[in-house]
Order: sequence, then C-alpha cells, then structure tokens
Amino acid sequence: DEAGFDAFVEEQCAKFYADGVGRPSLPPGRYFRMLLLGYFEGLESERAMAWRAADSLSLRRFLDVALHEASPDHSTVSRTRRRIDIETHEAVFTWVLQRVADAGLLKGKTVGIDATTLEANAALRSIVRRDTGEGYDAFLRGLAAASGIPTPTRAELARLDRKRPKKGSNDDWTHPKDPDAKITKMKDGRTRLAHKAEHAVDLESGAVVGVTVQDANSGDTTTMVETLITAAEQVEAVLPEGGGLAEVVADKGYHSNETMVALATLGLRSYVSEPDRGRRRWCGKRAARDAVYANRRRIRRPRGRRLLRQRGERVERPNAHLYETGGLRRMYLRGHTNIRKRLLVHASGLNLGLLMRRLTGVGTPRGLQGRAPALFDALKTVLSHFWRLTSRSDALLPRRTPAPPWTSATTLSHQPLPMLLQRSSLSTAC
Repeated sequence: DEAGFDAFVEEQCAKFYADGVGRPSLPPGRYFRMLLLGYFEGLESERAMAWRAADSLSLRRFLDVALHEASPDHSTVSRTRRRIDIETHEAVFTWVLQRVADAGLLKGKTVGIDATTLEANAALRSIVRRDTGEGYDAFLRGLAAASGIPTPTRAELARLDRKRPKKGSNDDWTHPKDPDAKITKMKDGRTRLAHKAEHAVDLESGAVVGVTVQDANSGDTTTMVETLITAAEQVEAVLPEGGGLAEVVADKGYHSNETMVALATLGLRSYVSEPDRGRRRWCGKRAARDAVYANRRRIRRPRGRRLLRQRGERVERPNAHLYETGGLRRMYLRGHTNIRKRLLVHASGLNLGLLMRRLTGVGTPRGLQGRAPALFDALKTVLSHFWRLTSRSDALLPRRTPAPPWTSATTLSHQPLPMLLQRSSLSTAC
C-alpha cells in the first residue's frame, strides 16, 4: 500500500474498464492480489482462490474486501484475466522487480536459466487430426476396419494402439481446445499434453528476472534466446545504469555449437555445462570451436565451478516454489498467453518473498504462520525455566513465622533480619 501498488495497476488497467457504465467490476488491484494469493497459499485454480478468499478474514483484509461485501467469484477473476492483456501483467512484474532492485537485492549481471514441463489442462484422448479433424478413437476404429476387424472392442483397440509403430506426432495431432499444448514425455515417463515454462534467475539474489512459456516439444537450445531477451529487457528497465546482463549459467541441456556462438556474438560470457560428446571435429567450424573451448575453460576455473553450484541452488529453488508448492505443476488454464499471465504474477509473488525475507526473515505468510508455534514454545520454555529458578530459591530460603498481631511496633523494629546476605545473593530481582 505504501509503495502505491493499487494506484499503479489502476492506471495501467484504466483502458480496460468503462467509466461509470454497467455493474461494478473487479478492481485491478484486487484481481492481482487474488493471483498473488494463489502463489502464497499454493492454490492451483481460480476456484480455489475464490473459496479461500471467502473463507478467511485475514485474506479479506489483504484483498480490501469489507465484511458486508461478497468476495470475488472465480468467474469474475477469469473474465478479468482474459480482458487484461499480457503487457499489463508484464508491467506489474516489472513494478515488483523495481521494488526488489530499490531494496538492493538485484544485481542483474549473472543469470541462470532453467526450464520445466507443465501438464496441460487437456487429455490425450481428446486430440484430433490436423488434416481431417478426426478424433483418436475414430482413427483407431478406421485402422481396425482396415485390418479386418469391423466391430472392435476396447481391448482390441488398445492392443492395436500398442502395436502401431507411430503413436502420436505433434505434426499430425492437436487438441481442439488447447492448440498450444504439445504431446511430450514428462520427467516421470508419462506421455501427456504439456507446456514448457522457462525462467531466468539472478544468481546473486535469486530473483526471477524473466519468464516465458513455449512449446513443450521445443529444445532448450532453441528457447534460450527468447528467455534471455526477456530477461535483458527487464534488467534494463529496472537497472538502466547497471550495465545489463554479462554472464549466463545453464546446464548441459543448453549446450550446442549454435548456442555458444550466439552467446559469444551477443557479448555474453557463457558458463554452460558441456556433455561428453567424445572426440570432436572442427573442420570449417572455427567460430564454434573458439566459443566451445572458451566456455570449457571458464567452467573449469574456480569461478565457473562456483557459478554452476549456485545455479543448482538459486535456479532450482524457484522451480520448487513456483510449480511444486505454488500449485502450477498441472495447469488449469489453456493457451500460452493465459498461462504466462499466471506465471508472471506468481514470479512477482516469489520476488516479493525476497523482500519479506529481508524484513521478517520469512518469505511467505504461511511460513510466518508456521513460526508462531515455535516462538510460543520458546517463550514457554523460558518461562518454565524461570519458574523453576524462582521455586528453587524459595525452597532454599527459611520460612519466616509471621509475628502475632499483639506484637508492638517497638519490638518489631529491634528484630534483626535473618539470612539477609543469603537472601540478597539468591534474589532474582523480580
């Protein structure tokens, strides 16, 4: 609130709202806070966000929803997301990144790149052929009829599908509701329709400086350039006098002759792990040879080894926060544009977590909530220890018999104080 977040998004989203016409809509600041709620609470869908906002009084305060007001419905959040363009979401991401840079947490010199696959909100059994629009089940029945099986059973269709040499190709098949989803093999061995998310992370601070969503069947060497361009634009926007990107760190999946030459042409120092390709021939490939050998020398030096270790720490961490605990391993949105809108706000929440960690020592509200029992237990332990000390000191001191009520004040005034030195040495000053 003090940084003017709501005023900024109101200005950015003014062109998408009619002035005084129609029923009241969802304020832009509340919409983006709802998406941030999805990251902080690890909610997968907009329905879950709406339910959580309606259930919690503290989140109502975060969303600026009064007790007599209805919390935002999931259909309103979905409609607002479709109407606000991707450029506005990028502007919000840049605004949050600017706050991180103002706090001195962003260097913008060395970035690490990594990618992951996100399971699409689409089923393989719903794919259709690109040329005829025929469904997969109808396609198998046609193959069965051509094989002499006029009325195949489900078991026969499954057996025919297993024996077919070419299962499914993105050149021949597509999903009618999500054309951006591609048939790909997930890391656990399953074949699913999926998208590819790639992000660039500042290795000094762990802040995300660029997020892209691309085809899942595209190789890392082909998607790296777009992510680097996006990251360079963001760093230039928030640190105009910082000098821009200078170093790129990645794993061996990004290593190729073309990638090394492209990075050298852009003036970027590469620290990319090199896979073992055996003895190589460089006839007519002088530029590629020089770039590959220069990268090899850098990764073998102490700085190169340290940067590759940092890549494993700083770049894999956003993967866990964004997609595992953030609830985005399986998408409930369709299309690269809608998915990237959600990812940009999630990455903004991760960058806000860096500021929270600097201020409070905890990166998320749930983490701060988890520390409350530990603090209570520590306070309870301290009080119990203090109570044992006071009880022990009372046991060591002799009990004083109260004077009878008829004792005169003169007599009491001449009575010595017993064990005065011992009492003072055992006092707790309470």
